[in-house]
Amino acid sequence: MLNILRKNAQSVVVQAIVVIIAIVFIFWGVGTNLKDNPNALAVVNGKEIPYRDFQQSYERAIESYKQQFAGKMPPGFLESIGLKEQVLDQLIQSELLRQGAESIGMRISKDSVQRKIKEMAVFNSNGRFDLANYKTVLERNKLSPTSFEAGIQNDLLMNRVLDALGSFSVVPAQEVRNWIDYVDQEMKLVYAAVNTEDYIAQVKVADDTLAAWYETVKQNYKIAPQAKLLYLSFHSNDDLKLVAVSDDAVRTYYQEHAETYNPPEKRRARHILLKIGAEDSPEAKAARKAEAEKILAQVKKGGDFAQLASQFSEDSTKNKGGDLGFFGRGQMVQPFEDSVFGLKKGEVSGVVETPFGYHIIKLEEIMPAKTQTLEEVSGAIRKVLERQGVKAITFKKASAAYEDIIRAGSMAKYSTLQGASPVKQTDFFAQDSPPKEGMVSDAAFLQAAFSLRKGELSSIVETASGYAILFVDDIKESVVPELASIRERAVTDYKKEKSVDLARSAAEELLQKAKEKQAWPSELQRKETEYMKRSGPSGPVPNELRQDAFSRLGKEVFPEKVIAVGASFYLYQIIDSRQRQEEMDANKRRNLEQQLLAAEKNKLMADWLGQLRKEAKISTNARMLQ
Repeated sequence: MLNILRKNAQSVVVQAIVVIIAIVFIFWGVGTNLKDNPNALAVVNGKEIPYRDFQQSYERAIESYKQQFAGKMPPGFLESIGLKEQVLDQLIQSELLRQGAESIGMRISKDSVQRKIKEMAVFNSNGRFDLANYKTVLERNKLSPTSFEAGIQNDLLMNRVLDALGSFSVVPAQEVRNWIDYVDQEMKLVYAAVNTEDYIAQVKVADDTLAAWYETVKQNYKIAPQAKLLYLSFHSNDDLKLVAVSDDAVRTYYQEHAETYNPPEKRRARHILLKIGAEDSPEAKAARKAEAEKILAQVKKGGDFAQLASQFSEDSTKNKGGDLGFFGRGQMVQPFEDSVFGLKKGEVSGVVETPFGYHIIKLEEIMPAKTQTLEEVSGAIRKVLERQGVKAITFKKASAAYEDIIRAGSMAKYSTLQGASPVKQTDFFAQDSPPKEGMVSDAAFLQAAFSLRKGELSSIVETASGYAILFVDDIKESVVPELASIRERAVTDYKKEKSVDLARSAAEELLQKAKEKQAWPSELQRKETEYMKRSGPSGPVPNELRQDAFSRLGKEVFPEKVIAVGASFYLYQIIDSRQRQEEMDANKRRNLEQQLLAAEKNKLMADWLGQLRKEAKISTNARMLQ
């Protein structure tokens, strides 16, 4: 659901509240006494949270992380972030929010939920809500309509509560002024780096010292297990000539995948966006629209659209001149889509309002819908069908060989049979450095090889290029090498490590000298910066150094301690600071005011949730999370 919402709603406020809610639960905790409801995962003021709801939410969270890590999630990651506890806290938070809103007379009707869902472009087809598409999208995201609609209802409720609390939010003009002064502050430094590589030559290596050091780090030099294999490989490419694909099969595939060969019209557009927020007053929205009208007037006078987008647009495409690339119907919010698909190439729209703000749109290119004929794509289809058909043929060959190995009693005996597939042999190798030839470097091949013990035969292993059968002929266990065998590498590592200590000590001595004399050390060559701001480009100055220096303004001109960045230790001296001379432009000032107002609303929400939590009776069944 979150993926869908992120693409179809203004989620900045919601995401901020989630963070605040998480903090509230961290500080207030949850009880664990669940005597009367042994089958519920949690009870919030008498309202049960079923384990089924938790399991569904937990599975969706896992799937989301899998997508973020492209299916390669680090071992133990979910446990390290406490995902089960996070999911439970979110369910408790949702129930507390619902109860709190109900207590002050707030409810979200089914009609409101339906209207919100119908506004989501992801569920639309040809500009209208499509029930079949709705069910398909939910199924693909492992959501039931009931759970998805409950989530939408919860999000709408959260926004309504936030709006209500927002009516009490005020940001005094002086606070805005203070923040502007903070943001606009500039600083000039002198700085220098003490580099560790300059001290490597000074490190002395004695045998006894090196041996003692090696004892403390020798596990870092542990040699990975190695395997020596006998294996058979069956490549699908070798069997392609055995696959016969009929014209009827090609025609049937073409008909069953018609949408692939009939891509709809797509359009490429640029836009300039001036953002508005749900909390903006009618007067603020009118002012923003007036700004958009002024920009549109510049476009109509011949202004370069891409340059104006880079100058004025308030979304990430500004760095590309507002270029959105090609997109089809159903990928943008409705007012935006209607405008784009109503323009001719080169035309510019009027000011278009969407939930995100006010847009000015220019249509750059039209990629017409195109129907690829069967004759045009038959070659590509034939290759797809050949690839599908060949797997069965290659697998059959591998299966026959596997049965022959079992009957022969070993792979070595199998190799002596007439007509046997050639048995290949590797030398010893580690899993992270396999031989390059053949299938050996395939991930599935390696996984199978290093999951077997000496003398074991694998099952048939499917690889990216076919199938393989493996036999582990021998194994070298993981060992820590003797120092003598890797002395040269150890000496290099020892010198690098000790050079860090020498460089740090030298930098600390220079800093102490500078503080005592309140002057830059004469023996240390320095560089001088231009005036820098707290954020944005910092040139050659490491950001860690800049941030530390701004934290010292008004306190000391030298750092409290040397700043470690990579293989260097930095010192600096603040030589001047000032307020930026020019006034902050209106757009940036407005954005800052909106951020401060949002922060104030978030604080009120956090306080309100904290109070709800203090007054609530919450019990959980910790055993169910194990």
